[in-house]
Amino acid sequence: MLDALGDGKPRSRETTASRAKGGLLVAGGFVALLFVIELFNMLTLHALNRTFGLRPRSADGLLDILTFPLLHANLNHLLSNALPLVVFGFLVFLSGVRVFLTALGFSWLGSGLTVWLIGDGGITVGASGLVFGLFAFLLVRGFFNHSWRQILLAVVLFMVYGGILLGVLPIMGSYISWQAHLGGTAGGVVAALLLRPKHARTPAP
Repeated sequence: MLDALGDGKPRSRETTASRAKGGLLVAGGFVALLFVIELFNMLTLHALNRTFGLRPRSADGLLDILTFPLLHANLNHLLSNALPLVVFGFLVFLSGVRVFLTALGFSWLGSGLTVWLIGDGGITVGASGLVFGLFAFLLVRGFFNHSWRQILLAVVLFMVYGGILLGVLPIMGSYISWQAHLGGTAGGVVAALLLRPKHARTPAP
């Protein structure tokens, strides 16, 4: 969609620069919020984790799906998620607010439901499921959209961050929730599938 400037020259409604600025503000703001929550959590000896961490297969645990990615086991745990969240969140936001919210929402929901259904039984916290979901979204959307630019970005991201995908396998240490990683990844793929262009959904006659 184009707008007409006063001098008669067209311009896009939402420039790449404005989306980039918005992406940095949203992704950076979300991570800043996580640090504020973690600071309060540390001051209370991580009492928030015991109250709002995700407990698998419990009725109350369904509500914990909404809160567990906002909490972390310790500062190092948060630091390990912070940079990927900013990078992946920023890159997804470049495609627009609706795309970002859809990818984040499905990653959040997929991660939480998977932990609730097949988690090991302890309390799960952390935003790594969101990291995996946004990463998976960025990896597969180019193929669904038939976009060589997005496929090229996926290749670069895979070369840099591809090793983290091992986190979806049940071979990690007991302190790693591979269930959250697997569910987040599935959510990211579903979001990319749902957001693919209409012409890619129905074959030409």
